[in-house]
Amino acid sequence: MELQPKIRLLDRVRQAIRLKNYAYSTEKAYVYWIKRFILFHKKRHPMTMGGPEIETFLSYLAVERNVSASTQNQAFCALLFLYQEVLGIELDSPIVSVRAKRPKRLPTVLTRPEVQLLISAMSGKYQLMAKLLYGSGLRLMECIRLRIKDIDFHQHQVMIRDGKGLKDRVTVLPDAAVQDLHRHLRHVKLLHEDDIGNGFGAVSLPYALAVKYPSAQFEWKWQYLFPSKNISKDPRSGELKRHHADPSGLQNAVRRAIKSTNINKHVTPHALRHSFATHLLEGGYDIRTVQELLGHKHVTTTMIYTHVLNRGGLAVRSPLDDGE
Repeated sequence: MELQPKIRLLDRVRQAIRLKNYAYSTEKAYVYWIKRFILFHKKRHPMTMGGPEIETFLSYLAVERNVSASTQNQAFCALLFLYQEVLGIELDSPIVSVRAKRPKRLPTVLTRPEVQLLISAMSGKYQLMAKLLYGSGLRLMECIRLRIKDIDFHQHQVMIRDGKGLKDRVTVLPDAAVQDLHRHLRHVKLLHEDDIGNGFGAVSLPYALAVKYPSAQFEWKWQYLFPSKNISKDPRSGELKRHHADPSGLQNAVRRAIKSTNINKHVTPHALRHSFATHLLEGGYDIRTVQELLGHKHVTTTMIYTHVLNRGGLAVRSPLDDGE
């Protein structure tokens, strides 16, 4: 059987990724690692390789390139996707390679006053995003990718679709953000109406949905809650659309807000999600409930927040303080 040329293989990878509704960033990363894998093995076709070649490549990344554990795992996931979803090949044995060391770090958690200080130092849509990250426990990209239909004011909930691990979940909509959300939505609605009037108004949709319902891309409910400032070319279809906001905008806004306060911690947007989980546990909520709101697959992931509750040093009272 004649082997398919490399370009056709990568096209098949892209098509399989889009059919599964993976994010464009995931598509780029997977294609990148598959190309690296093929080039590493002197342009051999993946059909002629298997588990041993994958192990060699992953070990090379850990030992020679000194990549992080998350980077090595992303490369591994890309190769698994290639073999299982594109080539239809099940690897015979487990992949045993030198694993990159995953650092064990406790999350940065802000106190309640620090959260309020940070949010009050922000304004506009970035302040609203920060309120959702903290008030709903969202990841950065989950917030950025929210669509109008994902906000349920009646049920006071936020629907996270295709979150980490491609799982849907429901989390709480904070009452303190409702008024700001209504005000923000009025602005987004006007922006969408202007786009429609100017011959635009389309938004990227999940691949299968876009094929089945081509007019859905113009509907209000499918528009991004936090749209980009500019119309841009869709990297997949080439059509001009309004994408979601760039995550760097919120990251920079948080960085500026921290500089304007006296908070002496390394704070990123993700610290607000960490604070959400920790403060819920402090408030007496069951860890399983917090796990569900965060969308963690295993409760052991959620349990890391029990190490930062109430006091430092794993909540142990120092013997030096016993005489006080």
